[in-house]
Amino acid sequence: MKGEFCVVCGATDRPLTEGVCAECAAGRTELLSAPARAVVVICPTCGARKIGARWERSGSSPLLTAHDLTPLVRVHPEAGLRSVHWEELSSTATVRELLGTARVRFRGAEREARIAMSVRTEHQTCPDCSRKSGRFYTAVVQLRGGAERSNEKPPALRARLENVWSEILADARTDWRRAVSWQEGLPEGWDVFFTNTLAARSIARIAKQKFGASVKESASLFGRKHGQEVYRVTFCLRFPRPSVVPPLPPTGAA
Repeated sequence: MKGEFCVVCGATDRPLTEGVCAECAAGRTELLSAPARAVVVICPTCGARKIGARWERSGSSPLLTAHDLTPLVRVHPEAGLRSVHWEELSSTATVRELLGTARVRFRGAEREARIAMSVRTEHQTCPDCSRKSGRFYTAVVQLRGGAERSNEKPPALRARLENVWSEILADARTDWRRAVSWQEGLPEGWDVFFTNTLAARSIARIAKQKFGASVKESASLFGRKHGQEVYRVTFCLRFPRPSVVPPLPPTGAA
């Protein structure tokens, strides 16, 4: 409205909010802030982060990155955080002092803001890695040759089944692959141990649908937990040896 001016700087050619222009409001408003004591919990084995009560981002770097730092920034309700470039000022074995240079949108204009943050890193082993290190499993997938008698030698059988298994895993979801705890080679094939039964069942389904394996599922009582019986499930996958078709004789052969 004509005649209105910013009560701070006196400008009359700028939009005003409660009598103050955006430039002056930005200078008087804390657009960004950081927690007094930021902590990032990282699994040293797989790189997963503990977010609240959940573990996420398995397979991430064991070092702090912008993916860890930027979500810790508190943004003013009227501001929008566009990007942050982080610079390390100093560090100890567990604590890093950082300075963030941010692009922030506030009341229709972008501007630069800086934020200092002190972040402490804690290392805790996530439940998945803890179970794997203790050889815990809830299901086993057995990779075997076909039910028919075969003269396939154990080394050749294991190599063939290992190749098939690699193709199956390539079609599996990431969380199903992460459920693999360890595997053991046997004369008759491979045993692959899982920390998640649903993941093992899903991978067995892939083997049946896409690779023609026969699947036999069985369960054995393992113990009791919270008053309920706990079972370990075995999925026996049989992969018949591909038929070998003899080459046709050369044209004109007797």
